[in-house]
Amino acid sequence: MSSTSRSCANPVAHRRRAYGLACAVFAALGACNNENHYVAPPPPKVTVALPTQQDVIPYLEATGSLAAVNSANLVARVGGFLQEIKYTDGARVKAGDVLFVIEPAPYENALAQAKAAESGADATVTQAQADYARQVDLQGKQFASKSTLDQSLATRDSALAKQRQAQADTKQAEINLGYTQVKVPFDGIVTAHQVSIGELVGMPGTPSLLATIVQLDPIYVNFNIGEQDVLNLRAGIRRRALTEAELRQFPVEVNLGNETDYSHKGTLDYAYPGVGTSTGTLAVRGVMKNEDHALLPGYFARVRVPLSAAQSALLVPDTALGSDQLGQHLLLVGGDGIVEQRGVRTGRLVGDLRVVLEGLKPDERVVVSGLSRAIPGQKVDAQLQAAASK
Repeated sequence: MSSTSRSCANPVAHRRRAYGLACAVFAALGACNNENHYVAPPPPKVTVALPTQQDVIPYLEATGSLAAVNSANLVARVGGFLQEIKYTDGARVKAGDVLFVIEPAPYENALAQAKAAESGADATVTQAQADYARQVDLQGKQFASKSTLDQSLATRDSALAKQRQAQADTKQAEINLGYTQVKVPFDGIVTAHQVSIGELVGMPGTPSLLATIVQLDPIYVNFNIGEQDVLNLRAGIRRRALTEAELRQFPVEVNLGNETDYSHKGTLDYAYPGVGTSTGTLAVRGVMKNEDHALLPGYFARVRVPLSAAQSALLVPDTALGSDQLGQHLLLVGGDGIVEQRGVRTGRLVGDLRVVLEGLKPDERVVVSGLSRAIPGQKVDAQLQAAASK
């Protein structure tokens, strides 16, 4: 008898096998004598920290550029052949040092001629003075006519005028001779010379640039500050009741692009007497010592000016801040574990921490790690870490 015939002959066994197969299928699907429950995933974990509280000096910060206090082009003021170059390119020089010598012989001769002419004028004046004195005496004794006296007076006055002209010519000849030595007007560094020995320089209509000298110590830093910063700065000045002399000592600190310590110190030197209507900024200048010539004209620099003494402030890691079209914000976690996004106003950077001026309280928990998992309005598992420090 076939297996099919045996199954048909035993319907009870057939039903048992069918029931067992069904139970096996439902057991595999987890539905045999069990209910299917949805278990929600746990809230994501984030790290939160309380803001750091410490004393911070409020600074006005700006970007500026360095400029030389003095910079001058040295040109030939008299014509002639360049006879000597008396410095090394790029050398530090002192005021009064001779850098170039233009052939002096023609000007020495001109001075000698002027002095000779002056001596002749002096002799003519002496003779004219004596003649005039005689005519005055004779006129008093009625031995000379009035016209003769007048002629003698005119001769004397003409001689005096020629004497003054001769003296002026001598002075000009001395000045021209002095111009044959091109001297340093102030301490500084001289650029490479632009002319060579034997070259004709200083001819009329063709000014000859010989070199340029730049003063590096002290040095200026120029920067612009916005109108609100101007108000804050002036408020700080009023609080400290600074006089005009004390304002000149108001500190300015400078930091180059590869520095972080604002080690270059100076003072305010000048402020334009008005805010530009087109830019809404105020042009300000500071001055500082630069003995080692670490600062060079043309450098861009970060500038900060302290507005007051140190004040207590709240700080958070700079990486905890986000930004959008409304400005900067922080993610906070409340006591119920719900994330809140809150806009804040920030100040300067202190190490890795950013000063929060508005929008944060000392006891609020700030998300400092896991920011991508902290979604505003949703619950998180907040793990509190120690307060961040500078």
